[in-house]
Amino acid sequence: MSLDATLRLLTKASGLTAADLAAAIPRAGVSTVKAWLTGEKMPGSEQLNALARAFGVPAGALLSELASTLDPARTQGEHDLLAAYRALNTRQQGALLEVARGMAGQAARRKR
Repeated sequence: MSLDATLRLLTKASGLTAADLAAAIPRAGVSTVKAWLTGEKMPGSEQLNALARAFGVPAGALLSELASTLDPARTQGEHDLLAAYRALNTRQQGALLEVARGMAGQAARRKR
């Protein structure tokens, strides 16, 4: 789940408003908090820590999806493939994995 989606869920679950969060976050106005909730902007590390405190969750919980999508060891194609895979239902994911494994096996046999 993206950071903005996580923030929206936590905001709804906690009953906090953008104004409530802005009051709890250093150097953040209501418009900035709304931009975080829509994904237009990203909070800084100090602001992430304050958001985590406001919601009562570990800061890492806010960033787990973000960290996995920004893995510098992955190429852009790998990021795109992972995003497409995540958009599929379970049956489609299984079919895609079968195709990918078959293609990988063919490529390995050609290298021999």
